[in-house]
Amino acid sequence: MFTRWGDLVYRLRFATLGIVVAGLLALGGYGLGLEDHLSSSGWDDPTSESARAAQTKDAAFDRDHSSDVILLYTAPDGKTIDDPEFSRKIVENLNSLPREYPNEITKIVGAYWQTETGLTQTSIFGSDDKKHAFAAVAITGDNDTEMVRNYRKVKDVFYIPGVDVQVTGLQAFAGALNDTMADDLKRMELLAIPAVGVLLFFIFGGIVAAALPLIVGGLTIIGAWGIVRFITEFTEVNSFVSSVVSMIGLGLAIDYGLFIVSRFREELAEGYDTPAAVRRSVMTAGRTVVFSATMIVASLGGMLLFPQGFLKSIAYGSIATVSLAALSSITVLPALLSILGKRIDMLGLKRFRKNKTAEEVENGFWGRSTRWVMKHPLKIAIPLCIGLLLLIIPVKNLQFGGINERYLPPDNATRLAQQEFDAIFPLRKSDPIELVFTIDDPGLTAEVGQTIKDASQAPGLAGAFEYPPSVAPDNKTIFATKAALADSENADPTIDFLRSMPVPDGVTMLVGGQPAIQKDSVEGLLHRMPLMIAVVLLVTTLLMFLTFGSLVLPIKAALMSALGLGSTLGILTWIFIDGHGASLLNFTPQPIMSPVLVLIIAIIYGLSTDYEVFLMSRMVEARTMGASTTEAVRIGTAQTGRIITAAALILLVVTGAFAFSDLVMMQYLAYGMIAALFIDATVLRMLLVPAIMKLLGDDCWWAPAWMKKVQEKIGLGEPILDDERVGGGEVVDLVKTTPVTDPVTMQLPAAVAANTVPRRRKPRTIAEIEAEAPTQRLDRTPPAPPYPATSTSTPPDTKGKQPATPAPRVATQQPIRPRKTAPPQDNSGHTTAPAQQTDPRPAISMPTDPRVAPPPRTPRDLDTPQSDASTDAAVERPRPPGAPVKPVPRPAEQPRQQPQPDHVPDPATALPHQSATPAEPHTSGDADANGEHTTDTGPAPDTDNGSDRGSIENWMAELRSARRHTGKPEGGRHHGGEGRTVSVNELLRRRDHE
Repeated sequence: MFTRWGDLVYRLRFATLGIVVAGLLALGGYGLGLEDHLSSSGWDDPTSESARAAQTKDAAFDRDHSSDVILLYTAPDGKTIDDPEFSRKIVENLNSLPREYPNEITKIVGAYWQTETGLTQTSIFGSDDKKHAFAAVAITGDNDTEMVRNYRKVKDVFYIPGVDVQVTGLQAFAGALNDTMADDLKRMELLAIPAVGVLLFFIFGGIVAAALPLIVGGLTIIGAWGIVRFITEFTEVNSFVSSVVSMIGLGLAIDYGLFIVSRFREELAEGYDTPAAVRRSVMTAGRTVVFSATMIVASLGGMLLFPQGFLKSIAYGSIATVSLAALSSITVLPALLSILGKRIDMLGLKRFRKNKTAEEVENGFWGRSTRWVMKHPLKIAIPLCIGLLLLIIPVKNLQFGGINERYLPPDNATRLAQQEFDAIFPLRKSDPIELVFTIDDPGLTAEVGQTIKDASQAPGLAGAFEYPPSVAPDNKTIFATKAALADSENADPTIDFLRSMPVPDGVTMLVGGQPAIQKDSVEGLLHRMPLMIAVVLLVTTLLMFLTFGSLVLPIKAALMSALGLGSTLGILTWIFIDGHGASLLNFTPQPIMSPVLVLIIAIIYGLSTDYEVFLMSRMVEARTMGASTTEAVRIGTAQTGRIITAAALILLVVTGAFAFSDLVMMQYLAYGMIAALFIDATVLRMLLVPAIMKLLGDDCWWAPAWMKKVQEKIGLGEPILDDERVGGGEVVDLVKTTPVTDPVTMQLPAAVAANTVPRRRKPRTIAEIEAEAPTQRLDRTPPAPPYPATSTSTPPDTKGKQPATPAPRVATQQPIRPRKTAPPQDNSGHTTAPAQQTDPRPAISMPTDPRVAPPPRTPRDLDTPQSDASTDAAVERPRPPGAPVKPVPRPAEQPRQQPQPDHVPDPATALPHQSATPAEPHTSGDADANGEHTTDTGPAPDTDNGSDRGSIENWMAELRSARRHTGKPEGGRHHGGEGRTVSVNELLRRRDHE
């Protein structure tokens, strides 16, 4: 699927780019003004008793607007609130508000002074010392979204020149939250995005490559705003969504872009053209991005199990953002890469934009560090696990609370106004306990009154419940009353007492109010938390199994995520609840809101799974290509170590902008992500995961057979990428396919052709490494004795094994036809019968001095795929009738040492286009028994005059001095290619043929 998608995007790159970008921009245009459609509601559980009490009361008494906006007035020094001049300015301002802003302000609910609308009662709205008074203003709207939007339009009209006015209340608090969110977004735009751009420039080394992830991130955020704006048409969306969507959307989109662009540049470095690089990038990195986004969506989707509108709206926005990030990464980004091609490295610094091949990356810092970790798995795993468990200890102090003005910074004007109002008018707090009664018979009114008097005996009340209660104007069977709490943070004893009271038959009492709503919300979350954890673990485990084909890897990932999440919550508890660093970060220690805790768990678990997928995908890819577990872990960690670190740094920069937020909820989320990213990207993925997988060994890939069959049938396994480059055909290793005829087989590195393309390094299994016999390192092979004049030994068999008992050497057993030589003559020139057949070819003497090293073997020599090609090149071809016989000279009893050349060029320095011309062939001119002449390719052996054809070592040195011209490739032979080797036997055959 991803292969076809990559090809389709490349062929339709301009159309894909135009359609997707136009659609995202259209969504962005629709989402303009999103902040005006967000609310501060959604924190309560709509299925709880407190929610039913609020619904019953609002339906019977209309919505209570008495706490929308509270205006606190303070008289100047030497005057009171009854001063005529002071009072006149306030009354004129209050009377003008409903007249000038009829669409935003309904009326003045009540005030200390007489106004055109509203209640006037000095004992309620004025302080006893006549220094302070307040007025309540009703904001137009039937829901929180509409009310907060109207308040933000008129938030500055309550201030009076020359009068000390402080503004607070429920809508003022909601407006302050929205304003803080808007400031956070501006801070991200001004600080985070430029910082991320600079960081990407140093990661990629070029402006063009760095701009691509930023383009994807920007388009993702713009499109997500439009989707969230569409959601507001059907349900209330909390103002918290805008910041979460921006933070997650920008961070993940840039991470996905970074992952795909890095893979594309890696494919280009391996020698692939642009179409192949785009297709392979989508097949690998694009596939990983889609599966990663799917698992994050599953993690965030767990919030949909909770009834709170806050969590549902966050889930909707986050899921839309992550989905758009993945969609943009596999459409817009491949289209841009298809258009740019190799120009992706334009406008950059060569020092930073060097493309490294897979082999260079695996032998870099991350590969070496992973190798070190796997050498000491227990020494790494045990201390890290102990350290993470110690960080979890502070979680025992975790406390839950509700939203209040203390979530704003200590110096916030709205918070200061609310605190001063609560101190001056303790019985007029905006968060009282409410009782709502419903009776079956109007004659039960007396029972309602007695129940209210009994309820006033509840502990923790600042005063008795209001009596007589309010009666619904249109329904005389519904009553409501309220009372203030002495300590709003300790409302549980009061609520428990009220809900345990006996109630007369025919009377239903519902306990409501903001404290009861908070308590019910916490209990509802804790009740559904196990279900969420179970569902998320089940879904992510199933998805990871379908992706990687292992049941152990998802379980291991869940345990790693649990360690990271627990340690992160421990750090947050230590800071925000225990209060360490409160003065530095400018917040008030307090219990954390339970919905925010659920949000943090979902986001952190999703990010942890995201990095796990990135890491595991490269490991499984290497494993699929045949690597051992150790090699797969090393390759996967080395390939993704730099990418995961860079992605974590980018997210740290993005979340770091929100760490300076004035809202403690955003600080809690930002610092939680910072801690989780640091722990996850360094401690877990780069250290603990390789150590654990080394200890598990091949058990990492275990799964029941029937599950393996299901995974293979669905077809979600890791794809095996073939070498698609031009000239990248199958490699034939003549060392492996040629039968051994000498005691030792050497490998000589061939010169690299100028037009060859480096082959992708293929991970090797242990079996492949051991199968490289009979090729051995010369310094580890005992020297073989030279053949004596009277040969009594047999060369090794075709498998390279030396027989235990030497057998007589027979000429007919040689796979190469012996060369005919002139019969020996005596001093008088007469031919004499040889007493013994001799071979003038000198034997290969192995170096016994340890300082003499064999020719070096490069890593690519070891990693070249071994072929099962036939051994036709090693089998003697039948000689056509009339063809000259090419005898092979026998080594002389005492071969004369040939002079060594003064200078032997290094084969590594030989230019690809150079070729060495072999010596002129020497024709013996002697006829055999059939009268045929034989032609020799070297000088005739002559042990008396020093015309011996020379030692093999000298001839090999000449061969190394320059690359020989091979001409047209012959059947069964292999020419050129980096890292390809030939044996001494094959070199002898080539020489004999020449």
